Amino acid sequence: MKSWIPTLADTGGPRYLELAEAIRADIEKGVLAPGDRLPPQRGVAKDIGLDVSTVSRGYSEAVRRGYVQSHVGRGTFVAPPVRDAPRVDPARSRDEDPRMNMPPEPEDPELVARMQAGFDYVSGNLVSLLRYQSVSGNERDRQIASNWMHSNGFATDLERLVISPGSHASIHSILTLLARPGDTILCEAVTYPGIRAITRSLHLGLAGVAMDEQGILPDALERAIAEHKPAALYLNPTLQNPTTLTMPQSRRAQVAEVLRRTGVPLIEDDAYGFVAPDAPAPISDALPGLGWHVLGVSKCFGAGLRLALTRVPDVSRMGPLTQVLRSTNVMASPVTLALFCRWIEDGTALALQSFVRTAAAARQHAAARILQGCSYASAETAFNIWLSLPEGTSRAALMGRMPNCAIGLMPSDAFTVAGPPAEALRVCLGGSISQSQLEADLQTLRDAVQRADWLG
Repeated sequence: MKSWIPTLADTGGPRYLELAEAIRADIEKGVLAPGDRLPPQRGVAKDIGLDVSTVSRGYSEAVRRGYVQSHVGRGTFVAPPVRDAPRVDPARSRDEDPRMNMPPEPEDPELVARMQAGFDYVSGNLVSLLRYQSVSGNERDRQIASNWMHSNGFATDLERLVISPGSHASIHSILTLLARPGDTILCEAVTYPGIRAITRSLHLGLAGVAMDEQGILPDALERAIAEHKPAALYLNPTLQNPTTLTMPQSRRAQVAEVLRRTGVPLIEDDAYGFVAPDAPAPISDALPGLGWHVLGVSKCFGAGLRLALTRVPDVSRMGPLTQVLRSTNVMASPVTLALFCRWIEDGTALALQSFVRTAAAARQHAAARILQGCSYASAETAFNIWLSLPEGTSRAALMGRMPNCAIGLMPSDAFTVAGPPAEALRVCLGGSISQSQLEADLQTLRDAVQRADWLG
């Protein structure tokens, strides 16, 4: 084991980032050599006067950047050198928000190298990619995207496919077409916060529809339609954020039947469509002329890849949708779209998809092992769990007991549209947090939830 005490620069930023930078600096100076085992985190914490959780985050950040490698039961070792590896800008890590529901990040050098090769390929066309492009994506890009959709079980015609700069852009533009200020949009009683922000910006009302463990209730939907005369229904039926539920085919058919009979359009936010391998067919498939299907790609490849593949209900809606997108977003980034298409063509997209599913499942399994005795909803490939707190336990107090943890916690208030918020939290398992840090924070969370002196 290497005898090593890091020297942290006083940058004014987070100390865990300064520790990661100290590891990098000592590797570059030769103080740490490839294969050296770093001292235990508790010892480093004592040597430099930090708490163990901060040192753990620093080690995890160094793993994420590729400076070191962590092996369960063995320790943390300086990684072998990677030829021409780009230097990570630590300033970019400071803007990360662990409360966002993000996919796990790849650490395998081979997969990261494949991703970087995509950027190298795209850079060969950089000048032309900095020009204005088609608002809906050029025909070649849409054909590649369509092929990717088909390979994932989402059939579509090119004449109905629009590529936008993310799901938010598509949903905002669709609502601009369907609704006028003062109209009401229906959604799940507990729903994705983004729809609340979008409807608020468009001066639209939002009404929640009662749910059970399979999704919104058809009878409640009928009553809400009769009461509110809504402009549209918004649903996130696959790995729903935050509850992680996936609406079964039987319930999807019931919801589709209500919408067909009442003529209410559906905006189907399929943010996790490329993540869930066995989800039923989209509800939109059963709603010709009414179903708007928005397939985001960020949850499969990373939040920075701002693209969505939107299927319009019929060809006549292509022109109006692209006009709104042009006025608000101009176009999807040609650079981002070229990278996405390259990853599809060279197999990187498939490799990333496989990694995300496997890593998400591993984190869910860790949560199941550690949170035994806690009450929560989850799914095999979801990026979060929906944690219900014991009676008498406050979500605000629980969050207050975890100030130094890297795991992302979001209270139920952010998701609740109808009724009082439950004593529940969305617990994010993805993002840049390492597996070891995640497990440590889950143990802290379990202990906090099970503290008997909390209960009234």
